[in-house]
Amino acid sequence: MTSAEPSPGGFNSIRVLVPGTGTRFRCGGLSVALQTARLLSTLLPTEVVTYRERSDHHPYLEDLLRDEQAPGHALWIVSWGFDVPRSLERLRGRPSVYQAHSSGYGFDLPPGVPVVAVSRNTLGYWGDRAPRNPLFLVPNALESQWLERGARHLASSQGGSEERPIDVLVQRRKSSPYVLKQLVPALKAQGLTVEVQNGWVEDLVDLFNRSKVYLYDSAEYWRGRGVSEGFGLPPLESLACGCVLFSSFNHALADSLSPGVTAHQIGQGTLENDLARVSAAVASLHQWRPDPLMIETLLEDSSEARWCERWGKVLSQLDDLGAHGALGLASPLVLRSPSTRQLRWAQRWDRLRGKMVNRLSVWPWSPG
Repeated sequence: MTSAEPSPGGFNSIRVLVPGTGTRFRCGGLSVALQTARLLSTLLPTEVVTYRERSDHHPYLEDLLRDEQAPGHALWIVSWGFDVPRSLERLRGRPSVYQAHSSGYGFDLPPGVPVVAVSRNTLGYWGDRAPRNPLFLVPNALESQWLERGARHLASSQGGSEERPIDVLVQRRKSSPYVLKQLVPALKAQGLTVEVQNGWVEDLVDLFNRSKVYLYDSAEYWRGRGVSEGFGLPPLESLACGCVLFSSFNHALADSLSPGVTAHQIGQGTLENDLARVSAAVASLHQWRPDPLMIETLLEDSSEARWCERWGKVLSQLDDLGAHGALGLASPLVLRSPSTRQLRWAQRWDRLRGKMVNRLSVWPWSPG
């Protein structure tokens, strides 16, 4: 592919769609979208496009749709949760891809729209809900600063004796009431230094490097919102910095974390059990940390270089799909899966017909 001419699939550039880039939209989803645009720009010309908030630095969706006739020569990437159905409707007739983070929003995808899932949990969700849509897997990537500056190597070389002034680190956002209202006060009562981070931090890598144990308990947060943990970067960030990780294992966290291997379950049975295990980890980090080689393998697989390699292969396959008229375009050739209601009625009918056949086959017969 070159930027001069469209590829056989019909696109020569990429547009990453976000509602805006101002402070009201600042969150993990925006960070990942901007990272996606930055990394994809190493593969093809890429720009961020906004659709709610105008920006002096990025084009606005309505302006582009007005000025450019469909299908155009850009591949559109949408990802913003509840806005996805509306975004895909506005992009109808243009090559579009859904980069799927959290699952459980309840919407269905138009036939032919490819899904690039960021976790196996989300891949399985769409593999069930949209089995005829093209499916791909590209897990989110850690920013290079975590791999370059994380103090895991120092932790490994010193056997866990390095100076870390924070015994336990908790980030308030997404933490469960159990952690904030029961576990944290109990840990403090035992004399441990507990940092509950809330709000903006200038250097997160440094904060994690200065912490011994990191607690991440997001299961109740996401269950309360009815959607899933899309990927869960903070646990990987903590491992990159040599922290002992206590975590929930909901949704996409189960992709990369194994209980008792790479992480330890938070909220395991009783408060007393948690207190004993967290305190023991603080006192003896090297006994509670995962195998260093295992962590290096996990982090290498989560690197930006690996992400670009995976997306490069996805773009090549999307190019082939476009060449066959199957890249989110309204084509009668695109495969479709029956609705859940249709499948259930068809299966009920098959069972009923089978019962009738069985009854008729044993019906009493007498000669005339």
